Amino acid sequence: MESGPDHNSRTALVTGGASGIGRACVRALAAAGAKVHIVDRAGPAAEELADEVDGVAHVVDLADAAFVDALPTEVDVLINNAGLQHVAPLHEFPPDRFDLIQRVMVTAPFLLIRRVVPHMYAREWGRIVNISSVHGLRASAFKAAYVTAKHALEGLSKVAAVEGAPHGVTSNCVSPGYVRTPLVADQIAAQSRAHGVEAEEVVEQVLLDRSPIKRLVEPEDVAATVLWLCGPHTANVTGSSIPVDGGWTAN
Repeated sequence: MESGPDHNSRTALVTGGASGIGRACVRALAAAGAKVHIVDRAGPAAEELADEVDGVAHVVDLADAAFVDALPTEVDVLINNAGLQHVAPLHEFPPDRFDLIQRVMVTAPFLLIRRVVPHMYAREWGRIVNISSVHGLRASAFKAAYVTAKHALEGLSKVAAVEGAPHGVTSNCVSPGYVRTPLVADQIAAQSRAHGVEAEEVVEQVLLDRSPIKRLVEPEDVAATVLWLCGPHTANVTGSSIPVDGGWTAN
């Protein structure tokens, strides 16, 4: 992380921090010296990770807007990572599931940004990193809620970048392809059953069919990009979306 006054003065908050990309971000930020608040529904996993990194666990449901009242305001680095998926054709997509995904993946990031930017503005330094997706840049069939939410998150991030610029606050998206996370593991298992093929074939022939690099992205690769955006050479990197996707969006 960028020095000034020093690494140990930074406070970070990571949503969905107990597993996958979020957990990798928590570990990377803690290793850089930040005090990390881990926000997740999975209480035991969040508390175990908090013990590991000397952080603070917050067990909350991001679908309930009241969650924000339980979280700190004095945050220097905000990582909006929490998300969920549902796959169905548009005409069969459950409206309540669509609404839930927007609340967790759009409304919650908005509420968190709104909560912490006064502190960032007062210190004239802040980093907002929104974990978007290649689906914030492109669309795939049967993922109406997820694609909608990620496109909205990209727009929210840009507004935060424009408003934060005079105050030394940057806002960017990191847009991964298929990452080796529990969410993707569930998709692989479901596709394997549906197509009657081995999991390895699902990865290469279904998930990564469009990707020139035929391997899943590791959570630590995404976290390294997040940490770079919080570093000393990125004060002019804002309003951007950085794909970490093995070339998926280029093909």
